[in-house]
Amino acid sequence: MALLSVVLPAYNEEMNIANTAETLRNLFEREEIDYELIFISDGSGDNTFAEICKAAKENPRVRGAEFSRNFGKEAGIFAGLELSSGDAVVVMDCDLQHPPEAIPEMWKLWQEGAEIVEGIKSKRGKESFFYKISAGLFYRIMSRLIKMDMSSSSDFKLLDRKVVQVLLNLPERNTFFRALTFWAGFETKTVEYEVQERKYGSSRWSFFSLMKYAVDNATSFSTLPLQLVTIMGMISIGFSVILAVQTLARYLMGNAVEGFTTVILLILIIGGFIMLSLGIIGHYIARIYEEVKGRPKYIISKVTDNVRGNVTGSWKKL
Repeated sequence: MALLSVVLPAYNEEMNIANTAETLRNLFEREEIDYELIFISDGSGDNTFAEICKAAKENPRVRGAEFSRNFGKEAGIFAGLELSSGDAVVVMDCDLQHPPEAIPEMWKLWQEGAEIVEGIKSKRGKESFFYKISAGLFYRIMSRLIKMDMSSSSDFKLLDRKVVQVLLNLPERNTFFRALTFWAGFETKTVEYEVQERKYGSSRWSFFSLMKYAVDNATSFSTLPLQLVTIMGMISIGFSVILAVQTLARYLMGNAVEGFTTVILLILIIGGFIMLSLGIIGHYIARIYEEVKGRPKYIISKVTDNVRGNVTGSWKKL
């Protein structure tokens, strides 16, 4: 019988662990799906890992790990993929905003031959106006940069074991899981779902965290920002030529430009482009620096008793 692994990254989600574990257990037992639940506490500052350990004692199909510090959601996803052993793996949010009821449909599509089943948002649920604006801006930026439609995509998806292995074998440490599944190819199906309300707690994504997430993922997945440096250089040259011709024409006509307004504007425009270009190049150099150091994506400091093997302080597959 095929095994389904469910990877659930968690950061300060102590109130959601028990409810999530019980909800998924009831669903899979009702649907007669053989399963395992893998919770990854991303250096949580509350009792998230203690709740994971408690859930693991009540249900042997629950396993978990704790990071030594906060490494981010991407690291949590890949740690869960490393610890998973299922023939197919579902990645979803620990707060159940990704509806568990969609998993049986994903499972059925996988059994019919799909190697990736993407969860596509049909409705985003209740969100503040400001959050919708920032999220919309984030997805527009990402779609343009990576040349894929990210407007309705999410981390909620099912992956065949072969796809999981492809992702785990990637040498890069700065990853963008959501886009990597598009990049990997394979036979893909989609399942629509409505974003659910959190039962406990609130979202920790803000405008600034979304923008940082966009910049980090854009530079880890696309070289388009570097191409913008060339475009800005061409625009600067264009401005310079136009102003030079204008200035020379007025000089020859005996009507030279008075004051330094034109010069100051030209300096400000070119200076702004240069500083922005240096910032973009610097960000890519920082990415190269991080990759060259070869540090692990994450460090596991604790695991539940039912996780076999020496994984403490490790990041490689058991």
